[in-house]
Amino acid sequence: MGGLTDPDIGQYLLRDEGEVVVDEVRHHWTAYVRAVLELALAGALLATTPFVHIDLAWLPMLVAGTIALHGTYLALGEHMDRFVITNMRVFRVHGVFSRQHATMPLSRILDITVSKPFVGRIFGYGHFCFESAAQEQGLRDIRFVGRPNERDHAIQRVVQRSGLRGPKVIN
Repeated sequence: MGGLTDPDIGQYLLRDEGEVVVDEVRHHWTAYVRAVLELALAGALLATTPFVHIDLAWLPMLVAGTIALHGTYLALGEHMDRFVITNMRVFRVHGVFSRQHATMPLSRILDITVSKPFVGRIFGYGHFCFESAAQEQGLRDIRFVGRPNERDHAIQRVVQRSGLRGPKVIN
């Protein structure tokens, strides 16, 4: 059951090559707002069931169940979407029933744009946009990243330490 609720990042690491996780980024809590609102709506609909005629009581229960399933799917989708920074690359794993895995070596990262909308500045999240030589990849936009400045600095440090830009830093 753990495979359905956790993306298991360790299986994607190149441990034989010495790859280690620098940061595993989960979505900021604000990414779950829509799912929580849908679950609250489902609960409100379910609460109306005792006040509906007995012959029609199945209708709010069916609608509430459908909305609750969709809200649960949205929440699980946000939970399963992980962005990982390693000492060799960045990658993203996402998907509930089928998994998608997109990888970008550090050497291909040309530019990272961090955008922080007004609401994101208040609540502490932002969005990453990666620019690389190949523009069509699954890592172009990473949304709802908590503490975006710290995450951007972590990526810049890893790139710097790898010697891809500027003088190589030795730890």
